[in-house]
This record gives sequence, structure tokens and C-alpha cells, in this order.
Amino acid sequence: MRYLAFITFALLAACSPEPEGKPVMRTEIGSGVAEETATPEPEAPTRASACRSVTFEQAKFTHCIADPAKHRIVMDLGPDGGSPYRGFASLAGGRAADAAPVAFAVNGGMYDGEGKPVGYYVEGGNRLKELNRNPGPGNFHMQPNGVFYGSGGKWAVRTSEDFYSNVGDRPQFGTQSGPMLVVGGKLHPEITDDGPSKATRNGVGVDAQGRAHFVISEDPVSFGKLARYFRDELKTPNALFLDGNVSALWDPAKDRMDSGAALGPLIVVEDKE
Repeated sequence: MRYLAFITFALLAACSPEPEGKPVMRTEIGSGVAEETATPEPEAPTRASACRSVTFEQAKFTHCIADPAKHRIVMDLGPDGGSPYRGFASLAGGRAADAAPVAFAVNGGMYDGEGKPVGYYVEGGNRLKELNRNPGPGNFHMQPNGVFYGSGGKWAVRTSEDFYSNVGDRPQFGTQSGPMLVVGGKLHPEITDDGPSKATRNGVGVDAQGRAHFVISEDPVSFGKLARYFRDELKTPNALFLDGNVSALWDPAKDRMDSGAALGPLIVVEDKE
């Protein structure tokens, strides 16, 4: 009986759960060295994008903000002494290894067949093209047109005539385009509420806090709808049309680099270091 009781006790002990102890370590037989399973390193936080997707009047837009506390803005047409980049891939390849990180970049004004600006253009404090006040056809000459410009962390949009009359010092960057979308809080006088012309379009406006808002449509939209987004949602007193159909965005944080039609001047928003 004692023998049977001993066997029964032994079986019950074998089936009982082991008390919780230290984590098990994997050991190679004969090595004499215990190997702990490696703990994966935590992933680095992803870089935040300055751009977000929005919907306005049933149309999709991408809205990017350049904040003077975080960013600087430069114009970039092409390498020194070289031809215009004509696109973001060439821009990325042509930037110096020690250049500041790009927060985002957009096409920045109208240009000729070679990709050179047709209006006022300043890059790095050097004026490469004078203010264009000549009459003519097309969107650029749809008066009033305007200039987006700035020095340091102070950026602005003005009509070309306002710029000519009131801006005496040459800015660090500047680009002329047209038409204006919003002038003094009102839509451009020749822009209808929702005209028949629809295209992928982009523009820029500066708010009362000094932030530059860059907007590109993801759907074909009218001038009026793009202008109302600046006026009604972003509250920018002045906003400038940058271009249509060729409008493009490079957002490295989201691995977005639009390609297609050859571009001209490029507005590059860099992270401050």
C-alpha cells in the first residue's frame, strides 16, 4: 500500500505546474554558454509630415503648412550655372549632402518652354528676373497677379502693383504668378463661384500668424473653389495661384513625389536645424 501511495504521489507531483521562475534561456548543447533571445530595438519614430488631406465642398485637397518657427523657404530653379531641374527627382539628386532636410516642395510659379520664370524671380537674394507688369494673355496676366516672397521668417503675398509700390528691399526669395486668388479678403474680381474650367491646381497664402499655407487639389477644381478654401477655411487675406495641370508636391515624410509634366521654379520648404 505504501508503494502504491508513493507512486500516486509521484504522478501527482509530475502533473502539478512548476512555480513561476526566471525566463527560459536558449542554450546550445555542449557550449556551456546560455544565449538569451534578443529583444528587438524599438523603432525610431516616423517623421511627421507638414501636409494633411482635407475635403472642402466635396473636393479633395492636400494642405501643407510652412511655419516660420520650424521652417525656412527657398526658391530653387536648378544647379548653379545649369539648366532648370524640371522636377523633384532632379532637385533631390542635386541637393548638397549637408543641405537641410526638405519638409516639402511644390511647383512655384509660371515659366517658359525652357522652365525659366516669366515673372519676378529671386533665389538666394539674387534677382534672376524682374517684375513683369506687361499685359498679355493667359492666367499669368489675369490682373491682378501677384508675388509670393520673404526674408528670414517673414513671408507675404501681395499683388504685383502693391509689391512694386511698397517693397523697396530685395527679399531673399520671390516668385511671381497669377492670377491672385484672394485680394484683401475678397475673391479675385474675375473669378466666378465655380467656373467651367476644372484642373489640378495649387496656390499659396499667408495667414495672420505669418504661416504660409500651400494647397494642391487632388481633384480637378475651379479657380473659385480653390480661392474659397483660402478665404473661408484658411482665412488668408491674400492668396496666389501658382499653376494648374502641372501642379505637383514632394512630401518626403509620406514618400510622395509627384512626377509628370516638366516643372519650372520650385518652392522648397526646409526644416530648420
